[in-house]
Amino acid sequence: MTRRGATLGLGILVAALAAGCTAAPAPPAPQGSSTPPAARQPLVVAVHATRPAPRLTLAEAEAIAAGEVGSWRTLDGTDRPLRLVASAREVRRDRYAVAVVPAAEVDATVRAARVGGVDPLRRPADYPLLVAGPAPPAVTTLSVVGDVMLGRRVGARAAAAGDAGLPLRPLQHRLRSVDLTIGNLENTLSEDGPPQQGGDSFAAPPEILDGLADAGFDAVSLANNHTGDFGEQAFLATLDQLADGPVRSFGAGRDRAEAGAAYVAERNGVRFAFLGFNAIGETPRATARRPGALSVRMPPRTGPLVERDLAHVEGLVRRVDGEVDVVVVLPHWGTQYTHVAEPVQTQVARRLVDAGADLVVGGHPHWVQGLEWYDGALVAHSLGNFVFDMDFMPQTQQGVVLEAVFWGNELKGFRLVPYVMDGDFAPRPVRGAVAADILGDVWRHGGGPFLSP
Repeated sequence: MTRRGATLGLGILVAALAAGCTAAPAPPAPQGSSTPPAARQPLVVAVHATRPAPRLTLAEAEAIAAGEVGSWRTLDGTDRPLRLVASAREVRRDRYAVAVVPAAEVDATVRAARVGGVDPLRRPADYPLLVAGPAPPAVTTLSVVGDVMLGRRVGARAAAAGDAGLPLRPLQHRLRSVDLTIGNLENTLSEDGPPQQGGDSFAAPPEILDGLADAGFDAVSLANNHTGDFGEQAFLATLDQLADGPVRSFGAGRDRAEAGAAYVAERNGVRFAFLGFNAIGETPRATARRPGALSVRMPPRTGPLVERDLAHVEGLVRRVDGEVDVVVVLPHWGTQYTHVAEPVQTQVARRLVDAGADLVVGGHPHWVQGLEWYDGALVAHSLGNFVFDMDFMPQTQQGVVLEAVFWGNELKGFRLVPYVMDGDFAPRPVRGAVAADILGDVWRHGGGPFLSP
């Protein structure tokens, strides 16, 4: 893992003009010439991370770069004065600032405008506004979703429709369009045993794995408080189904070594590793001789923070960080039904980042929670439920998909896609006031560049 802060200090117009800003790709070198074509990178219009990504025409982006735009009307329809600044760092601190900077100066703490319908971070080769500089490395996209529970009433609706993947259909195209999709599976694949949590014991048929695979899922975390809902035999059967099926798992196993084994996938020459741990309890804690979930005992559910548990996970992160390019950790933690993360979540997340994690994405609260930025890594405390039949309050039927963009091993940007579940508990993307309300809950409870004033 390499920590990369933005390179700062270039003036807006100086960067654009002196570096050779162009609205077209660099022409190829003449045939027979030994001179390679000049490298180009996107010239990015950057706004505060809590803002929606503006959609600009090429002419509008060029006018902003030239200092010819005096208000926010072009970007968000308001007449508030636009403050043009020289660096992405200034945009992080001011929600009403805009910077026009080379892509090399941009990281995930700001939002990049689309120009001519093209996202400069996802599709740099197609972006129409370029500037001299190093060509972008390979782009890899990753989606992470929140808690997925495909049993109980969710499963009943799917069974009635004869489609095990029914609740995943509305977002299937989006999930399949990225390079990797990961989630947290909150049910067993077997009922071979007595329910351990009464009516809150969740199981779904193994056929759901085909639905998950069809929807684009590559792997799921089993490090949560429902993997053990029907006892040890059902737990082991669940592991077997996933081992033989189209979707892989991590975060649980027949012993602590297996539970701590990362799921590793390579995309575009970049190796990603995924680890998960459960801090809520209920599912047995994996030990050297007992199956269960990789676990960290910590507040608010499993007592004070147990240092040896966290040190063990830190060691796993540190070891896999030496073997791959990007490390993602999925903790199952926190307090249910609140947008406010427990302070210990920040403490633990920072320890994970110090050990080598590039992205930490939590689950269990069933509501969205805020984001933090620490030493070049993103921490998302909770994405909310993705598929769940908790329809007793609106917040448990809402959530966000985290779509991350990596340039090589660097987290270059991300977007949050808000949704609301329908009558079949299927998440459907939303826009307008509903989307703004869901995202507002994220931004009001974030930290640093992800806190809306």
